[in-house]
Amino acid sequence: MGTMEVPEDAYYGVQTARAIRNFPISGQKAHPEFIRAVALIKVAAAKTNLQLGYLDEQKAKVIIEVATQVAAGEFNDQMVVDVFQAGAGTSFHMNVNEVIANRACELLGGKKGDYKLVSPNDHVNMGQSTNDVIPTSMRLAVLALMPGLLTSLEKLESALSEKANEFDPILKSGRTHLQDAVPIRLGQEFSGYARAVQKLRIKFAERTGLLDELGIGGSAVGTGVNTHPDYRGVIVTHLSQLTGFNLRPAENTFEAMQSMAPFTEVSSTLRNLAVELIRIANDLRLLASGPNTGLDEITLPPVQPGSSIMPGKVNPVMAEMLNMVCFHVIGNDTCIMMAAQAGQLELNVMMPIIAHNLFESFTVLTNAINIFAERCITGIEANAATCNQYADTTLGLATVLNPYIGYLNAAEVVKESQRTGKSIKEIVRERKLLSDEDFNRLFDPANLTEPRNVKSNA
Repeated sequence: MGTMEVPEDAYYGVQTARAIRNFPISGQKAHPEFIRAVALIKVAAAKTNLQLGYLDEQKAKVIIEVATQVAAGEFNDQMVVDVFQAGAGTSFHMNVNEVIANRACELLGGKKGDYKLVSPNDHVNMGQSTNDVIPTSMRLAVLALMPGLLTSLEKLESALSEKANEFDPILKSGRTHLQDAVPIRLGQEFSGYARAVQKLRIKFAERTGLLDELGIGGSAVGTGVNTHPDYRGVIVTHLSQLTGFNLRPAENTFEAMQSMAPFTEVSSTLRNLAVELIRIANDLRLLASGPNTGLDEITLPPVQPGSSIMPGKVNPVMAEMLNMVCFHVIGNDTCIMMAAQAGQLELNVMMPIIAHNLFESFTVLTNAINIFAERCITGIEANAATCNQYADTTLGLATVLNPYIGYLNAAEVVKESQRTGKSIKEIVRERKLLSDEDFNRLFDPANLTEPRNVKSNA
């Protein structure tokens, strides 16, 4: 392929230099957790090969030392391959191998590129292939990113639950089809949001079990060629110790290297989370609409001016931000799904885009949820007077008349209310449709928003 010049101060080598020239696509580089995961595999591989007698102690120790530094982020600026790159991630993988090898050569008294001392292929990559390293590192990276997302979801769930408790006494009108419905307590509405977030948090915790089965040791196609018979078990043990995760060798290395199903399942859960968050954010925007020409049932905290031309205007910017992030995550999931089905035979060559989109979704969702909880949910205030007014005037109040006067008669009350502008309660009193005792019991807020035994007179 000819010669290539590599900058003198670079720790990457010629394969990385070729990738830089071949893929000047997006300017985006590997996620830090992806770099860390690959570097930890290099640490574990060196320990395994030393233990099994395949790598001498001097080379193993220096590889472990440098790979540990890479895992700590000390050489992230040297990981320069674009996320849109050679299929399967070979370019990024070799970027890591070359950085470790070149720095190891320096520590042994040699120069960068003196691969007789430490080779990126023969020593750093001993017993490995891009084809088992990349899917394994993807699993490790997602496992590392999961706790941050779970913590952000706990924060959001807690903030919504606190508002549910705070707003529990406030009666308002429910709305179905964006039309008047029976009353509901504002706290009940918020409790629904909190429970939706809780269920998805639990679902994510369950998803970690999809990722602790590793195909590392499968080598090029899953057969384990060029590895010791004990290599798989030993390297997974070392990775468990390095990461703190309860990892195990895959029951079938061929499946673990071919199938991207664990990543599509995790991505689909991210998508489902995004869908729920969009719904909640949109509800909050509706409830806070106005203040003079909308629902105005709640006030979102003002975090910045909303208009460059309209003085005093404040927009629901945190909810809008969350929507944009969620739309992006849904798009990422579609790409991941397409890439996952594009694998052929022993390998999925689309792993780089699956990894990039998945890690990006975790990152932006975690950050967005954290800031949404902090800068929006915790500062929401209820406009109780507005809520109570809607509760008193909703046409849905007629629903509680059904057991007493029947559906059709109650519908006539609704029509009269619409025709005259009188409230349901006013018409009931004027027409003496209920006794005072039944009226007070029927329109009591607790009766309106909780199950009650009703004896039908209709």
